[in-house]
Amino acid sequence: MSKWKLSIGTAGAVGSRRLKTDALPTTAYVMLGERCSHDCAFCAQARESKAQSRFLSRVSWPETSPEEAARSIGTAYMEKKIKRVCLQVVDSKGSRGEVLDALDALSEYSPLPVVVSCYFSTVEQAEELFARGADRLGLALDAATPELFAEIKGGSWQKRWELLCACAEKFPGRMTTHLIVGLGETEAQMWRVIAECLRLGITVGLFAFTPLKGTRFADRQPPDVGSYRRLQIAAELRRRGWPESVVALNDERIVDIKVPALRNVLSDGRAFRTSGCEDCNRPYYNEKPGTVLYNYHRPLTETELKQAFCESGVATGC
Repeated sequence: MSKWKLSIGTAGAVGSRRLKTDALPTTAYVMLGERCSHDCAFCAQARESKAQSRFLSRVSWPETSPEEAARSIGTAYMEKKIKRVCLQVVDSKGSRGEVLDALDALSEYSPLPVVVSCYFSTVEQAEELFARGADRLGLALDAATPELFAEIKGGSWQKRWELLCACAEKFPGRMTTHLIVGLGETEAQMWRVIAECLRLGITVGLFAFTPLKGTRFADRQPPDVGSYRRLQIAAELRRRGWPESVVALNDERIVDIKVPALRNVLSDGRAFRTSGCEDCNRPYYNEKPGTVLYNYHRPLTETELKQAFCESGVATGC
């Protein structure tokens, strides 16, 4: 089994690195493999990427042995320092075997829940991963439209979508997808995909595009924070059972959220926290410390909460 890579925050959380930070991850993130067979334009691990291989998004991932990693993660879980583990799998030769080996290794040390975020092409392959111990599976769409998917990731968005839907039907409540805001879609297009995923019981992990040196999209800009806030608000309302009709759209963007006393309804700030699988907070995955946070990895202060609502442009009192 090749070496595992723990995110730098995970290394701090499980005690293998000393790390000064305002918040450690609540999920242990493990990257398996290196240099993907795919060539996503935004990804440091893409086939033609010139970025350093120790990066994924803006996070570095130091190597460690599988035995040491599994033991330290298991211990951290038993000590309640982490609540689950997420395997971020780079699709390459032998990666499927590595995932199965990793699931076996982790199960030796603790009963912690394991999310597997990887490429698979059939419902039967998903079934095998669940049978081997995966608690949840992530199948990334990333792009909101078929055209952007083909341009940025290559292949068929429709096939990926149909597989995601088939898995969500067979394994209800156990599927997650990732969507990246800022790849060229309109706000309205992104919202429609988010809303459909939530309707089908697919958990959505929302990311802000992060330009990375060495990737094809290195010179692109991150998304408008106001647009991101509106999508966060709309998604959180939908998760809480509000009908999709409270979100008013034009051809390009969300123009209004028709919920009385919106700031009171979402006063806990959950809308602006990291979204995705339970107990996933991804500290500074999209942002540098000291900058505006797209996804807050901790509870917001009153000042931050007011700022987030004001950035959205759809809340009164700003």
